[in-house]
Amino acid sequence: MAVFGEKISRYFEGLFGVEFLKRYEEYIDFPPETYIRNGIRDEETLLKELTLYDIGVEKIPDVTGAFRVTRGHELIGRTYSFILGHYYIQSLSSMIPPIALDPQPDEKILDMCAAPGSKTTQIALMMENRGALYANEPVISRTKSLVHNLEKMTVVNTGALNFRGELLSKMFNPEFDKILVDAPCSALGILNKKDEVDNWWNISNAEKLSATQYKLLVSALKMLKEGGEIIYSTCTMTIEENELVLDRLMKKFPVEIVECSLPVKSIPGFTTFGKEKLNSSLSLTHRIIPWEINSEGFFVAKLRKTGPTESPEKLIRKKRGLKLISHKDREIKESLNIVSDRFGIPRDIFSRFRYMKKSNDLFFINSDWEAPDPDIFMRIGTKLGIIDKNNYLHFHTQGTRIIGDYAKNEIFDIDDIDDLKAYLSGGIIRKKTDLPGKKFIRLNGEIIGAGTASDEGIKSQFPRSLRTQEIVYPEKINGD
Repeated sequence: MAVFGEKISRYFEGLFGVEFLKRYEEYIDFPPETYIRNGIRDEETLLKELTLYDIGVEKIPDVTGAFRVTRGHELIGRTYSFILGHYYIQSLSSMIPPIALDPQPDEKILDMCAAPGSKTTQIALMMENRGALYANEPVISRTKSLVHNLEKMTVVNTGALNFRGELLSKMFNPEFDKILVDAPCSALGILNKKDEVDNWWNISNAEKLSATQYKLLVSALKMLKEGGEIIYSTCTMTIEENELVLDRLMKKFPVEIVECSLPVKSIPGFTTFGKEKLNSSLSLTHRIIPWEINSEGFFVAKLRKTGPTESPEKLIRKKRGLKLISHKDREIKESLNIVSDRFGIPRDIFSRFRYMKKSNDLFFINSDWEAPDPDIFMRIGTKLGIIDKNNYLHFHTQGTRIIGDYAKNEIFDIDDIDDLKAYLSGGIIRKKTDLPGKKFIRLNGEIIGAGTASDEGIKSQFPRSLRTQEIVYPEKINGD
């Protein structure tokens, strides 16, 4: 049986008791369960694709789109369905904070600590790719994974930010309906994945993290509308980083903890710490115990802002002149009309989005997305394509995957494994088409990208960023 280091063992025993410590040590002897979350495909199609790989899954009751992998664990991250974003590998516990947030399509929402994008993409899906979602990641090296996952999951309602969360309230007024603060923590809920935690963990480090967590919550509260809600979550079990942070916040700011039902088993938060009495409403918070749901340990609390907060002086940043424009703007109108005619895309489809032109690159985002200052974002929406000197729009893969389902012309259907291998590897599909030029590539009814037809065949334009790992292919590409 695995045994924690002395510092962690002593902490668990003191806070939770000997039996808790014993159960946790027994639990981490077993490999963690693998879970997936349904992505951009309907459930029936997803299950059909997994069956082609002989991957078995079990649906998780009450957690929409969640499945436990029962067979084929070694393949789950190597299927073409995974590469195309048909599902996302995510722990069951990690899916719970967005569910507690309950995002709606007409809301303005901030994910304050977003990378690698597991919860951000889940929130975007729950918002039906509408409304306004801001995803902030303070560590620049992690923003690459965030943008990668936003692209893979065809998210088109999100702007990406790169700021320290503690400073965000100097950028925004109280304007958000909901905010997710999935804070950095000491990770005592994921010890079966993070062996190194045992080497650095001590109570002093946990208390230092709690200071950061408090600052993040204060910043979030100042950006939240009155009556708005915050979900505070961590993947640690300590009281210092959970209940004590919230107790301190409630003593100084107009905020209350409100009831929040979860679709998985949990225990209520502590209302005492030693001889100290904490706010009684902390009993409404949730601590998810790893072995009770066969996933990670998590803490989840829902907060509601009950009054005004002082708004800090705003930072003045250098303007880059970025602006969002409509489909009728003279800079892009002709380009959109040309591709509308070529591919048979109804022109009103382009009215569902707003656009940003950077040099020759054209980005797009849903039409109801808004930002008081587009200049502060490192990325708005996703790539539609590149406009050449003749005003022709060359679709990027992201553009085709979002717009392509409305196309009626210039579509090539992949119908065998060899063609799929050639396309997803960036090669050439050795088949002739009636007309040369740009094509939309379709697989089982879904547009998956673009290609260019010539006498050689169809040259793949599947992006290099999605070709970074080996794909294992089944014997066929549909279940018929």
